[in-house]
Amino acid sequence: MDFNKKAIEIIEGVEHPAINHSLYDLGIIKSYKINEKNIQIVMALPALNIPILSMLIQSIEQPLVAMNAQVNIEKVVMTQENMQKFLAMEQSAWKVM
Repeated sequence: MDFNKKAIEIIEGVEHPAINHSLYDLGIIKSYKINEKNIQIVMALPALNIPILSMLIQSIEQPLVAMNAQVNIEKVVMTQENMQKFLAMEQSAWKVM
């Protein structure tokens, strides 16, 4: 599998640790750009100080770095519209812990 396809598979496939959806489907991965082995990701979060922020970043970053990618992650706050979608998905797919 080529680098771009594998990177996209990782970026779009990382599951949220507490919600039965990928970070991409939840809107947390707002956008990404792959330029050779440089990957820029914009993460939209409910707040910039969420307790699992470093876990979420590592879950995306580690497998990409393992592919020798240079990863840059920008963190932004979700729009109100995206927040409502996220909360609805969170409520319907919360994992029993």
